[in-house]
Amino acid sequence: MAKMDFTDSEIQRYARHIILKDIGIEGQLKLLNSKVLIIGAGGLGSPAALYLAAAGVGTIGIADGDEVDLSNLQRQIIHTTNDIGIAKTKSAKQKMEALNPDINIITYDEFLDAANILDIVKEYDFVIDGADNFATKFLINDACVLANVAFSHGGILRFVAQTMTIVPHESACYACVFDSPPPPNSVPTCSQAGVLGTVAGVLGSLQATEAVKYITCTGELLTDKLLIADMNSMNFNKVKFQKNLQCRVCGENGIKHLSDYEQRRCEV
Repeated sequence: MAKMDFTDSEIQRYARHIILKDIGIEGQLKLLNSKVLIIGAGGLGSPAALYLAAAGVGTIGIADGDEVDLSNLQRQIIHTTNDIGIAKTKSAKQKMEALNPDINIITYDEFLDAANILDIVKEYDFVIDGADNFATKFLINDACVLANVAFSHGGILRFVAQTMTIVPHESACYACVFDSPPPPNSVPTCSQAGVLGTVAGVLGSLQATEAVKYITCTGELLTDKLLIADMNSMNFNKVKFQKNLQCRVCGENGIKHLSDYEQRRCEV
């Protein structure tokens, strides 16, 4: 049943949203009645999860099959030293519930693949791609296109972040821009090339912002545009794209079923 009004504590908690002209009471109710899935509780998923919990997204799903490792803590800010060795989904849920106990957190302590992703994605209004490998990023795109669920793509390496928002059947999809995963060993992983921890924080926050904007119908989304941010030079550029009518995923003769891609971890 959709939530129709606020408790006194919710009015106080979300006061800065409620007085915001472009969100207000109606927008905050949309957030409270929305469902967002975060795929990956790592560098991108960490800030996204915290900000969406703080924003009052009513149901947040978080999917990750990994456990917290010491090397994660340089950028995966939802986890702490005491969480080392436990499931990332469990660690993330604890922090999100501590921040906002009134929302519903659903965890998927597993890696998503062609066999399980579609049934999960179709239950949500928006998806955040915080995956750490190209195979999963392309699979997220395919599943969201088939399920007609909007999502935010994100990727980081060294000092550079990139993101775009995809609204299936309305905007260019990830495959319209990149077509398919790069060949093995053609792109270094983050564990090989490194990544500045704060870059993950900036991008995950941008992805959370896109989710809030989409849910509340506020502002201009990053559709048909790839935002590339070089944090070393602080140059932010947008590259415009058009939907490819012949796209192998969302085109006129696009995919009808999901298949797994060759896995190659990026460890964001």
